[in-house]
Amino acid sequence: MPRVDPSEELRLVVGLQPVREALRVHQRAVSEVLLQRQTPRLEGVERLASSLGVPVRHVTRQELDQRSSGAQHQGVVALAPPLPLLTWTAVCEEPLLIALDGIVDPQNFGAVVRSAVGVAGAAVVWGENASAPLTPATFRASAGAIEHARLCRVPSLVGALTDAVSRGYAVVGLDGHAEAALHDVDLTGPTVIVVGSEGKGMGRATRKTCTTLARLNMTGTVDSLNASVAAALALYEAGRQRR
Repeated sequence: MPRVDPSEELRLVVGLQPVREALRVHQRAVSEVLLQRQTPRLEGVERLASSLGVPVRHVTRQELDQRSSGAQHQGVVALAPPLPLLTWTAVCEEPLLIALDGIVDPQNFGAVVRSAVGVAGAAVVWGENASAPLTPATFRASAGAIEHARLCRVPSLVGALTDAVSRGYAVVGLDGHAEAALHDVDLTGPTVIVVGSEGKGMGRATRKTCTTLARLNMTGTVDSLNASVAAALALYEAGRQRR
């Protein structure tokens, strides 16, 4: 069963699309929506919140700036319930997972979540240490997709991947120098795709858990891709094979 993130009772969501998705998914569980005064383009959000019975309060831009701690709020923030997190046991029932090893940039983390939801319907797994926190910046980078995501934070990513192998998963680590190309790897069975950190790639211990290392086809003009771009391409390939 899902459990909520215990780090906070309410979650700050900033930006038009993230707030819209939070309202659509959580509805009356959203405790309040704050809108910048005299901003006509926000009328649609206000109508949606009002139709769901969610309180709306008009505030100054300065108050929104203070609330959002510098995140780009586009004139709207919402107080939403904590994200439900799945247990590792529950996630192991999913046919496709994407594991994030040391992704500390919230923009990359959020973008991977968006691709996981929108491209392949994959669950997202990450370790408690050396990972981007679930912050308003992460929610905004996902463009609201995080409200639909299946999320699992584990104490040890290496431990989770080792267990996944014992359960029959193929654990495929993305490595720009691997001999095998990703499109030649069978991704149709239970699969975990592992994406390493922005600078160093996968950690040594994580790499050892992988049953296969695979590279994305590159032109040779650049050496590597942004972590979230690499994840999106890998998820697309997994989705293509499964279709």
